[in-house]
Amino acid sequence: MNEINVVPYIDVMLVLLIIFMITAPMISPGQIELPEIGKSLTPPVAPLEIMIQKDGNLTLHDRSIKEGAKIIDRDQLAEVIKQTQVQNNEQPVVIAADKNVRYEEVMLVMDVLQQHHVKKVGLLARPK
Repeated sequence: MNEINVVPYIDVMLVLLIIFMITAPMISPGQIELPEIGKSLTPPVAPLEIMIQKDGNLTLHDRSIKEGAKIIDRDQLAEVIKQTQVQNNEQPVVIAADKNVRYEEVMLVMDVLQQHHVKKVGLLARPK
């Protein structure tokens, strides 16, 4: 005899189906209570923006202060970063470079920021 009798398997499956159909409505779904958060007490700090121009000049613009941008060199950048980090350790720094600037220039500025232990560094890009 080369045939398998599947009738008992079908009977077992129907019994299991009936059991699940009866017990499923009796099970109460678990209630999940999500944690709640309040409003942040400290507003986010405006970033310190370092702009690298085509000719390699650095321009520093502190968004938290309402004064204009000023042109600085790398040595002055290190001093300004030290001063701003003393005043506000959590102030982020963003680097905005012209698209024609060599990547090496951006890396040099990032190296200065890393040497002065700046925690939040970002790159600023313009969408198309």
